[in-house]
Amino acid sequence: MTKAEIVNKIANQTGIKKEECLAIVEAFMDVTKETMCNGESVYLRGFGSFIIKTRAPKPARNISKQETILLPERKKPCFKPAKVFLESVSKVPVQE
Repeated sequence: MTKAEIVNKIANQTGIKKEECLAIVEAFMDVTKETMCNGESVYLRGFGSFIIKTRAPKPARNISKQETILLPERKKPCFKPAKVFLESVSKVPVQE
């Protein structure tokens, strides 16, 4: 599902104009990004959490120079679904 499809669906369900829905969706994404860039998590009860995970430093190989280098610690944005959300998704039949 694309952002445009999400906006259309919200507009149809709520009766709000598509332009207003687009502004709301964009604002939600901006606030979420800004909050996470400030090192905070975003918690949406019943849906999930947008959290920041710290990846530990790890060794890597530079094959062309035949040397080992150490990749530094880095931050990674992640989504952790709520238990209710996970249970709902697990009930969806598998498509083959």
